[in-house]
Formats: sequence, C-alpha cells, structure tokens
Amino acid sequence: MSAVVSDSDCKPGKHLWQPGTAITPSAVAAFRSNHRWKVLGIGVAANASFSATFAGIPATAVFLRSGYHLSNGNLGLVLGLLGLGVALSELPWGLLTDRWGDRGVLLIGLGATAAWLLLMAFFIVPSAAYVPGVAMLAACLLVTGLLGGSVNGSSGRAIMAWFHEGERGFAMSIRQTAVPLGGGLGALVLPSLASVHGFAPVFGLLAASNVVSALFAWRWLHQPPEIGPKIGVAGSNDIAMSAGPAPLRNVEVWRIGIGIGLLCFPQVAVLTFASVFLHDFAGMGTLVISASLVAVQTGAMVMRVWSGRYTDRHGNRRPFLRLCSVLSAAGFAALGLLVLAAVALPGAHPALMPAIAVLLVAAGISVSAWHGVAYTEMATLAGASRAGTALGLANSFVFVAFFLVPIAIPGLLIVGSWAGVWLAAALCALIAWPILLPPDHRRKSA
Repeated sequence: MSAVVSDSDCKPGKHLWQPGTAITPSAVAAFRSNHRWKVLGIGVAANASFSATFAGIPATAVFLRSGYHLSNGNLGLVLGLLGLGVALSELPWGLLTDRWGDRGVLLIGLGATAAWLLLMAFFIVPSAAYVPGVAMLAACLLVTGLLGGSVNGSSGRAIMAWFHEGERGFAMSIRQTAVPLGGGLGALVLPSLASVHGFAPVFGLLAASNVVSALFAWRWLHQPPEIGPKIGVAGSNDIAMSAGPAPLRNVEVWRIGIGIGLLCFPQVAVLTFASVFLHDFAGMGTLVISASLVAVQTGAMVMRVWSGRYTDRHGNRRPFLRLCSVLSAAGFAALGLLVLAAVALPGAHPALMPAIAVLLVAAGISVSAWHGVAYTEMATLAGASRAGTALGLANSFVFVAFFLVPIAIPGLLIVGSWAGVWLAAALCALIAWPILLPPDHRRKSA
C-alpha cells in the first residue's frame, strides 16, 4: 500500500519526503537505510566539535598556565569547572531532548556554544595589557560546559531512532569515536596555536567547528519516516516508549552510569594532566606531548569502532565493559609503579621515560575504548524514546569526573607525587569492575 505526502507532512523535523511523493514500505526502508549514515555523520561532527573544546583546551594546559598566570591548583579549578558545567547540564538537556526532539536541542546547543566561544575569543584572552583573572576564566569555561552539554543526549537519541538493535552498538561506537577524534585534533592543533598566536585563535577555531556542525544538523537532521497508520501500513514506531521503568527509576541504568563515571576518572586524568605529567616529570617537549595525546585518541577511536561491532555480534556488552575495567586498572597500576621506580632510581630516570610514555598511551587507550558500548547498553536499557534522559545521566557522571579529577590531581601531587595519581586512577577502574556485573550473575553469586 502507498500514500501521497502532502505539504504539511514535509516540514523540517518530520521527514524528508517531497510533496506528492508516493510512499511504500520498501521506499521508507530504503530511505532510512541511506539517510541514517548522514544522521550518524552529524552525530560524529557535533561530538567532535565539542570534544575538541573539552579535551582540546586541557591539552593547552602548559600554555594556559603560563598565559593566564595560573598555579597548578588554579589550573585544576578552571579545567574542572569546564567539566562541572557539562555535568550540571547533561541531564536537563537530555530531558529536554526527549520532550522537544533531538534536532531543536542540537541546533540550540551548537549555536549557543559557538557564540559563547566567539565572545571568549574577543574578550577573554591574555595580552600584554590585560590578563583575565582566574574567576573570569573559570566562569567562562563553566558556561561553555553548560551550553555544550546539549550535544551528547541529542545526537545519541537521533542515532537510536535511525538505527535498529543489532547495529546500534556499532553506530553509537562510531559516534563515540568523535570524542577522541575531536580531542586528538585539538591536542594536535591547539597547543601549537596557543604557543604561537595565543588563545584568541584557539577559541575562534573551536567556535567555527561548532558552527559547521550546526549547519550539518540544520540541513540533514530530521525525525525518521515511519511505517505506520499515517500511510496506511501496519507497523510500529521505532522509537516507541519502552515498557520498562523510567530511566531515572531503573537500577540497572544507574549502575551502568556509575560504572561509566568511575571509568572516566582515570581517562580524565590522562586528558587533563597527561600533558603536564609528560612536561614536568618526563621532561618532554610540545611535539612529543602532542604525539602521545594524539596516539591515545587515535587508539581509542579504533578500539571504539571495533568494540561496537564486536559486542553487536556477540551480545556481550557487560563482559566487555568489565574487561576494560580490569585492563585499565592493570595499566595504570603498572604506570604508577614505573613512576615510583623512576623516582627511587634517579640514574635510571632517563632510560625509563620512553617506557613511561608508551605505558601512558596504552593505559589511556584501554580506559577510552568502551564508551560506545556503555552508552548503547545505557540507551537500550532506557528505551530509544527515552535515550536522551539516559545518555544525559551517563554524561552527568562522566563530567562529574571532568570536574573532580582536575581539582583532585594537584592535591594528590602534594601528597603522593605522580605515582599516587596513577595508582588512584587504577583503583577507580578496579572499583568499576563489580558494579558492571550483569544482573543474572549477581543473582547467581548471591
């Protein structure tokens, strides 16, 4: 059976059929199959744009510290408030996404983030005549996080709507490659840009990337066409309400969210202070530091795509998450012990530095490989129509880590040096292991 679409059916945000076009179930299926990759591309672009901001700015930490005249404690505060802004806004943005739809929220969030970064490029940059205070910089980065928190839930809900179970893990993992992609590009470009030209072009470039992503979303992000009663075909809405409990009342959603947050503590330690660690402790230059951070982000991208496809085929998302937690704990524990050895044996310090850099990269990849799998599990438990709320909750835990870790690391450095930082990271990854146990295994062990 087919139907003809009227002008009223072709408004932005509904679907992309042209007036007078006959719809058949096969035509709808073909359109979905083709257009979903554009939607996925929009999700990648949007997340990469914001990732370049929240991971790229910390990659400039050495120049941020010197340019704005910050102590290590102040540096941790301003970077932490960037994460706090996202943590506070993720869940409200997710709830709004489930109520308003992904298109509107993503356009508002990307546009507002771009405008704010552009204002920072003009007014919140150090110069010979004026250096913004710590409070001003911290407040500006807090607002950046509040606005950018719109990206995750809205783009994730769009993917859940356009892709079916059995392929969502792969699609979500591709979307999550945007985080290391954006972070890697930020780590590659922004430190050199900041060292040569200052922070005005840093903020300006980040604003431009958000504008480009917003244009992509405006052009191609719409609700998927449905095979249902409107066109006279029996079927079900792919984003129908889940029959399970609401995400905020679902214990398993909370467990996955807490596990995600714990695994992010060591990951954030790498993203925010690895550049300072390699500079201060290992004595490495900008080129080596940037290359190491890019290697972490590139390895994370590859592993996220592979893990999404692998867990879609084998249905083993929880076991994979637990494996990542164990490997990450082992990697950071080994890194902490190697740092202790370098401190205890000063003569071996130069020889151990390459091994420390390699181990940091390996541990960073391990603790960054699981995001797409975890977010797919979280969204699946909530149901596609409520994925915005679930993903917002997940990223609230993620950015609690982005807030707490940069503030905690300077204190850990005073108490236990860099070895204490990496051993604490190992402990967080290890604690996540029992929390991520599937419910059937918990019942058997009980």
